[in-house]
Amino acid sequence: MSRVGRVRAETLAATRSFLRRRTAVFFTFFFPLLLVLIFGVLVRTQPGGGGLFSRPDAYYLPGYLATVVLFTPLSRVGSEIARHRDGHRFEKLATTPLTRAEWLLAHTLVNVGVIGAASLLVFGLVVLVTGAAISVSANLLLLVPFVVVGVVLFCGVGAMLGRVSDTQDGVIAASNSVALPLLFLSDTFVSPELLPEWFLPVVNFSPLTYFSRGVRAVTFAVPDGAGLSGLGATANLAILAALALVAFAVGAVAVPRGE
Repeated sequence: MSRVGRVRAETLAATRSFLRRRTAVFFTFFFPLLLVLIFGVLVRTQPGGGGLFSRPDAYYLPGYLATVVLFTPLSRVGSEIARHRDGHRFEKLATTPLTRAEWLLAHTLVNVGVIGAASLLVFGLVVLVTGAAISVSANLLLLVPFVVVGVVLFCGVGAMLGRVSDTQDGVIAASNSVALPLLFLSDTFVSPELLPEWFLPVVNFSPLTYFSRGVRAVTFAVPDGAGLSGLGATANLAILAALALVAFAVGAVAVPRGE
């Protein structure tokens, strides 16, 4: 079987496995939508009021999308590795031509499809329920590579967490411990001016920062770029892509071949 055939077969198997777990499917889509309803409808933004959610609704779209791009790959890939280890499936895979990189690529492709659909729902719900004024231009198409590259990056990180965690419970705890700080300290819901000045350089070390700033650059219209931090969309995408390549390579090495 060719490499493409092996990846296709593993992708189909992983897709069927995910769809059979109906609870996982439900919460994959429900959690980010719930977040939009809580912050977008109940909390609401207070433009010009200062503090949290003081910016226009469209400013926080990257945060909502980041929730899906961050949490889902970390938990799904990490948990999948934990399940494979518990069931001694990696020992069986070690007897096949499927490599660790091919295994991770197949599961990344599944996540790209799932998270792409969830991101589309989140985008539509944000516009529908908050009335966010999204900047419509050809650059809006860059949302697709941003989501894809973000998924690749955090699938790689998820593979690392799956390797260092002994159980599925451990994976969930580790992924939440990584995801929660990143979600709120990566120029998503908390704008940089609300953070201590000494902490601002730390924000630039978060890979999610380049996702949120890049997405904001193509969706949030601000005259002369006022109020936007960091680089433009293309530069942020390039940095995110470089980080994704490194994370995927390290994640592929972290995928067990046998215990």
